[in-house]
Amino acid sequence: MSKGKYYITTAIAYTSGKPHIGNSYEIVLADSIARFKRKDGYEVFFQTGTDEHGQKIELKAQEEGVTPKEFVDRVAGNIKDLCNLMDTSYDHFIRTTDDYHEKQVQKIFKRFYDQGDIYKGSYEGLYCTPCESFWTESQLVDGKCPDCGREVKPAKEEAYFFKMSKYADRLIEHINTHPEFIQPVSRKNEMMNNFLLPGLQDLCVSRTSFKWGIPVDFDDRHVVYVWLDALTNYITGIGYDCDGESTEQYHKLWPADLHLIGKDIIRFHTIYWPIFLMALGEPLPKQIFGHPWLLQGDGKMSKSKGNVLYANDLVDFFGVDAVRYFVLHEMPFENDGTISWELLVERINSDLANTLGNLVNRTISMSNKYFGGIVAQKGCEEEVDRELKAAATGAYGKVAAKMEELRVADALTEIFALFKRCNKYIDETEPWVLAKDEEKKDRLSTVLYNLVEGILIGTALLEPFMPSTAKKIAEQLHTEVRGFDVLDRFGLYPSGTKVTEKPEILFARLDAKEVVEKAEAMFAERKAAQAAGEAREEAAEEGIDIEPKEEITYDQFDRMQFQVGEIIACEAVPKSKKLLCSKVRIGSQVKQIVSGIKQYYSPEEMVGKKVMVLVNLKPATLAGVLSEGMLLCAEDGEGNLALLTPEKDMPAGAEIC
Repeated sequence: MSKGKYYITTAIAYTSGKPHIGNSYEIVLADSIARFKRKDGYEVFFQTGTDEHGQKIELKAQEEGVTPKEFVDRVAGNIKDLCNLMDTSYDHFIRTTDDYHEKQVQKIFKRFYDQGDIYKGSYEGLYCTPCESFWTESQLVDGKCPDCGREVKPAKEEAYFFKMSKYADRLIEHINTHPEFIQPVSRKNEMMNNFLLPGLQDLCVSRTSFKWGIPVDFDDRHVVYVWLDALTNYITGIGYDCDGESTEQYHKLWPADLHLIGKDIIRFHTIYWPIFLMALGEPLPKQIFGHPWLLQGDGKMSKSKGNVLYANDLVDFFGVDAVRYFVLHEMPFENDGTISWELLVERINSDLANTLGNLVNRTISMSNKYFGGIVAQKGCEEEVDRELKAAATGAYGKVAAKMEELRVADALTEIFALFKRCNKYIDETEPWVLAKDEEKKDRLSTVLYNLVEGILIGTALLEPFMPSTAKKIAEQLHTEVRGFDVLDRFGLYPSGTKVTEKPEILFARLDAKEVVEKAEAMFAERKAAQAAGEAREEAAEEGIDIEPKEEITYDQFDRMQFQVGEIIACEAVPKSKKLLCSKVRIGSQVKQIVSGIKQYYSPEEMVGKKVMVLVNLKPATLAGVLSEGMLLCAEDGEGNLALLTPEKDMPAGAEIC
């Protein structure tokens, strides 16, 4: 029987670039909650997606020489690929460039305007482009954006504003009467004390300084401000219609049971979004959880340092489930978590390779060694068995209680407590000792059966967090992963089942030094590639194009003779303002060459230079002076000349080929 609907969302990822592992953590966290709820009997709808409008994206697209739509199509595709890579089970992936979303945003904006919630004015303040946010001087931290710490710039423009103060008292009352609405409590206190109680300022909800946004359909100079656009995805994605014709799905799913977001955007979701919903006459979401950040342990992730951690990097090193386990287990409920290569290796070795992997491998190996792989319940019970059974059948209640509070890391700790109890059970029962006594064969069989049962109950609980691993364990035991509804029963594994003959190593132990060296090599390669790309871009910016000449054959080129020459004397040509006459030593010969470079070189500068010379050019007379060759020069777009010289010191007469 269904326990009812459960609608969960993540914040939609901003398409300004590839998300790092801290961003990917959120989708994995949401997925683990969604999977747990599904197994627990709820009809879950899990939505994620991408936020694709704004000035920052417009500028990024300009830098790359593509349209904003081309830019966001590529980035949104990359973000979706990362979601799929991390084995997330979302039901809908919304993009704010989807037609149905854009149409509803226009309707919502017009409705707010018609009912007097929005008015036209002008905004003058300090603007942070990455955050798409205006700030006052008093809100800055050390003169910079309080959210991201970047530079802000003065900005003034015509804009539409939403009357936040109109709904502020109602929102304060809702927060006070619904203590579960904002979690953790520290986030609620921050919103109340820093924003709501001091008094809300009206919110800028349109822009005119850029074009990449949803147009305000009754005032085409304006585009809808990114937060009004982005926040409404939670209702447009499930069928909300501003004209009162919302879908059956919308009426079933709304209000959302959980908005899962990063702590840096808690203000937008707990103040602006509820007020927008109040203005629409729609119910507020049941709960908004502002999770902490995942920080890099050996310093801030930085593209300039070349040390940004991406989900696909970590998956290449450790596999999907190991990365899922780490980011979920290492993130505290309220405080920021830490990620580093050394911590990853330590956790994989201790928890995954040793506690879990070794437990499964030992159990299957002993079953094969002592009973040909047959696992049978012989009923030879002792007190230690009852303790194991109590730990196994009581695990679901402990895990479910932690998940109800969104304490996902603590839930994982409870699951691994059961696996540790199974390992302790091996030490207590000593199967290798029982195997030496033929009369204790039934007792040994019972012990191995109990181990398999304990593992399978733990595996069922582990599945929402590490789905692939759970499936592998069940397959090796030749059974299916169980549902939560039977985890209060011990002994469901069919007696007489044969396990796999060759157990797969679930997680190999890793050498931290080798992993770090490999990671450093990856970062060095990435930084070198980045530097090479920047150099190519710089060269492209500085380069010039010239009109191409007709192609020549190699034979035509081979007829020209280029050699290194040394200028031994030089003087100005009397009858010319442009020409210099140089005596150039080429091997044992000295040639006289006239060149139009007087504007760029003095005769004194020329003497001693090693230059590149076309020596078999037919002689010509210039301004009454014989010229027997040509000095090679480069010319920039403004007509400036520079003599071509050998990179290294070469003897006069050396052939240029």
